[in-house]
Amino acid sequence: MPELKQLDAGHAPAVLAFELANRAYFAVSVPDRGDEFYDQFADRYSALLAEQEAGICAFYVLVAEDGSVLGRFNLYDLEDGTANLGYRVAQHVAGRGVATATVRELCRLARARHGLRTLRAATAHANAASQKVLTKAGFVPVGPADPADLSGKPGTWYQRDLALQS
Repeated sequence: MPELKQLDAGHAPAVLAFELANRAYFAVSVPDRGDEFYDQFADRYSALLAEQEAGICAFYVLVAEDGSVLGRFNLYDLEDGTANLGYRVAQHVAGRGVATATVRELCRLARARHGLRTLRAATAHANAASQKVLTKAGFVPVGPADPADLSGKPGTWYQRDLALQS
């Protein structure tokens, strides 16, 4: 049974393997991170852990029983009870409800562990799968996203009031 775990230093090799194995798949719906991301992965990973330690962000990984990463689920820009949500799942589990179930679980953790009241997520108009995940997880569209928030693509911001969850 996959488990949602807060990111730690020990996850680095599995996270890198996840990113490399799914690079082409991710590039279909979001801009490719470029070779520099992979070349400087260790430094970037350390910076993420520092941001998490500072309370600016909270990063999670969905870990399979074999230790491989099935998805990344991130809360970033934590401020005044609100955070932005970003996520990506491995191609071999996409379309199976994994992202929806994990986003729901992360909403619970965001409220219980991080004291958040509201989550926001932007998705490009062309990313129907992400829109479906957000809607199924209780998010509602709240307005247009600045194309700068989505690497130049038009999109929509979605929001979920965590106080409304049971």
